[in-house]
Amino acid sequence: MTDLHIHHTRLTPQMRGVLQGMARAGHPPLHTRTPEEARKAYEAGSGVLEVPKAALPRVEDFHIPARDGYRMPARLYAPVEAGSAALPLLLYLHGGGFTIGSIATHDVLCRELARLSGAMVVSLEYRLAPEHRFPTASNDAWDALAWLAQHAATLGADPARLAVGGDSAGGTLAAVNAILARDAGLPLALQLLFYPGCAAHQDTPSHATYSRGLVLEEPAISWFFGHYVQSRAEREDWRFAPLHAPDVEGVAPAWIGLAECDPLVDEGVDYADKLRASGVAVDLEIYRGVTHEFIKMGRAVPEALKAHADAARALRQAFGME
Repeated sequence: MTDLHIHHTRLTPQMRGVLQGMARAGHPPLHTRTPEEARKAYEAGSGVLEVPKAALPRVEDFHIPARDGYRMPARLYAPVEAGSAALPLLLYLHGGGFTIGSIATHDVLCRELARLSGAMVVSLEYRLAPEHRFPTASNDAWDALAWLAQHAATLGADPARLAVGGDSAGGTLAAVNAILARDAGLPLALQLLFYPGCAAHQDTPSHATYSRGLVLEEPAISWFFGHYVQSRAEREDWRFAPLHAPDVEGVAPAWIGLAECDPLVDEGVDYADKLRASGVAVDLEIYRGVTHEFIKMGRAVPEALKAHADAARALRQAFGME
């Protein structure tokens, strides 16, 4: 990692400090490891910069069936005891380039979203590449959302108030789920997208500007996506690249939170524009001076706390809790 990027003029001092700490730690980049090694490394580092883990009255592990009978691990977070009034429900899909990430890596974030919004959050462990390639993750996410819509009441959730959300590749999955939900006639209150991947090819200006030294590097993007999508046709399938969706009219309203110094920022803005052009209500926030993954750095980066609060407020408003 070169000083050129750590001293990027747009970075906040706190963000620059995080990047300097990462450079000093000197861990080999994820894309130089096997997927299994990368998963372990990501999990080991996932809590380092997080806010303290919130204690919640209800945290339960369970399973959701996928279409092929596979039992997907899921974790339910609720800010009230079981047996209380039915809560609105957010299905949360973790990031990690379709290759790494888990319920464990996003545990603190999901606790914060539940605590701050007052809603129930269900975090899904969808299957990862390269063991499970495109479109498995997309299908798993949809199967979970459809199942939750049918079984919400048994969990103590309100089937009339559902949302889907995620970060990075999980944001891609959430955006795709919003389109699938519209097609299935399943009303969603919100799609909550933290720096989602939306484009088929990494060719926007921000991919060039922020390709090195800012957490998510170009070689890692190619490594992640190379495990998941195998052909040009798969890359241009809207279930990988929602910017290629032929029609997004009538999908759920969106809250989109982007990092300014992120290869994915331009395609996030492009997707917000695509939704708006189809008459979809969009609340777009761009957090200045921070990089990809910043929402998991609340101990060090104040913008993470703002993004948590903004996302929770968007959920409360969409669910009619305000």
